[in-house]
Amino acid sequence: MARSKYVLPFIAFVAVGMAIGWSRSLLGFGLLFQLAFIWRLEEFSGTNNHWENDKESALLRLGFECDYLKSIARPHLEISTVVDPKTGESIKSKVRTSSGMFLSSKDRQIPIIKAIEKRIAVFSQIPAENGESIQVLRYETNQYYTPHHDYFSDAFNLKNGGQRVATMLMYLNDVDEGGETIFPQAGSSECSCGGNKVKGLCMKSRKGDAILFWSMGLDGQSDPNSLHGACPIVKGEKWSATKWLRQGAYS
Repeated sequence: MARSKYVLPFIAFVAVGMAIGWSRSLLGFGLLFQLAFIWRLEEFSGTNNHWENDKESALLRLGFECDYLKSIARPHLEISTVVDPKTGESIKSKVRTSSGMFLSSKDRQIPIIKAIEKRIAVFSQIPAENGESIQVLRYETNQYYTPHHDYFSDAFNLKNGGQRVATMLMYLNDVDEGGETIFPQAGSSECSCGGNKVKGLCMKSRKGDAILFWSMGLDGQSDPNSLHGACPIVKGEKWSATKWLRQGAYS
């Protein structure tokens, strides 16, 4: 899975959310800055440095984490749900047709899972205790998730940890065709979403890549421009893992 000796899985994060709604030039600058930051870290990923004694990094360099997440999730997949904005409860809906599961508290004690969550905390700069359990999702042919926001509009879901600040979306496999992540508000250019041309920014699923985007702006307000969705699968299937990050500690 690793593309080179020193590339750590799930490090190729693309900072999207904070730049959505800005000018296209600023978006490009933000992406380049983030990638430059990542490569700067990788310059120090060889011998005689602090990564060398990082046991979590050693686990991730094995390159098995994508397949591992899929394997522990597969037996527990259930039809995905959405949050009812009126009641805050999880309900089934035609806007989301995937299947998924959440890692349990026991799963989160597994060394490789702890290593992934530590890496997410490092690159998001949000404490690990502010994160919800990782949700693993599988999309099969013609399945999708219509554009939506990750932040809550009900009071019930804000009681534990406050609002969702950011989302880390990790891709666990390469998709044959379709299955892109679409950000409709990110510019006016056209991109391919499930085989159709649409306006916005489309991110193709590539095993080991991840997207970090923000649901709240620098002013602390929920950002409607963080609208995003999962394009329909045209061929094959898509596996992903999502980590939602809160304002405060989540239990």
